[in-house]
Amino acid sequence: MRKHRIAVRVSGLLALLCSSITLAQAVALTDKESAAAAADYQKYCALCHGDDRQGHVNDHAPSLRSKSLLSTGYRWHLWFPTAYGRHGTPMAGFFEEVGGPMTKDEIFNVLAWLKEQVDVEKVELSRDPVIGDTSLGAQVYARECAECHGANGEGVTGTALGNAAMLSLTMDSFLRYAIQNGRDGTEMPAFAEKLSANEIDAVTAFLRSRASGWALEKPVYRSPPAKEDYILNPAAQAPEFELKDGLYVMSADLDKALRDGRRMVLLDTRVMALWQMANIEGSVPLPYYYDGVDKLFDDLPTDGTLIVTYCECPRAAAESVNRKLRARGFANTAVLWEGIQGWISLGYPVSRGETVAVAVEDVQLSDEPSDH
Repeated sequence: MRKHRIAVRVSGLLALLCSSITLAQAVALTDKESAAAAADYQKYCALCHGDDRQGHVNDHAPSLRSKSLLSTGYRWHLWFPTAYGRHGTPMAGFFEEVGGPMTKDEIFNVLAWLKEQVDVEKVELSRDPVIGDTSLGAQVYARECAECHGANGEGVTGTALGNAAMLSLTMDSFLRYAIQNGRDGTEMPAFAEKLSANEIDAVTAFLRSRASGWALEKPVYRSPPAKEDYILNPAAQAPEFELKDGLYVMSADLDKALRDGRRMVLLDTRVMALWQMANIEGSVPLPYYYDGVDKLFDDLPTDGTLIVTYCECPRAAAESVNRKLRARGFANTAVLWEGIQGWISLGYPVSRGETVAVAVEDVQLSDEPSDH
């Protein structure tokens, strides 16, 4: 009963938020705001979602020009993953309150800009729960969905659906609409002609039933290394890597060099929130979008010390920062070939952030957003 009450509480809160958006129509962005939002999209989002919002450029990031998504997802179904990320996926939180680079208004402006790029009318979704046979839904999911979304909802080529926060903050009708109508411009097909209404209800109910364990984890934030600590093992010898294509270092070689106590600098080029969650011990967070990159570059050694960049995707952000390094004259640089996900999957160690358990009913949303 406790889980049911919490689920209703969260769903009801989301419904109230969505209702407030319907009652208070969004104000169109000014030309200045639209230009800033477009620039923010290119700065923070295009790396994975694509310059033209086409999706699946890196990390299977979804298309953000899908009419199906934008007609039903604007704004709150897009706000939560943008602001707070999708735990367990490469999608990190961009909200400044969780270590991201964006304010609340900046995120809402990007979402408004995305909607302005697509000529679509808002679809009013029911706030009522979808009732279905979860046992039947499990069978249909295994047959029709698991290949792309993963047997446990972990995501393969499709979106990771086994995400407690996503399921907790997504209305049943949003999930059902996506199953029934698909996501245009993506590999997600419409199942309206393949599945019966009862089967679609069953899959929706099954997905809802996966939102179990109503406790969240709140990170305990830590400070990045001081500039005098950027160089690991400053008195030691440099590693001697045989770089793939003159650029890439393998995880096994980097791990050995770290265990041998070799001299180098590690730059974590992901979103700051991901560095907080887990990073290679001793790495310096330098997000690929960081405006103060030149100042940080001024603090890096210019004596030829090897600088290794890494990211999550597995290389796009790291390569981006590496190009900036080489343009500034840092010739001795490398990119971790497998990225940190590959590093972790191969069993190499990371420094993990600390968390404390927080009950969902104790989590409070931020103040009301501005009108756009």
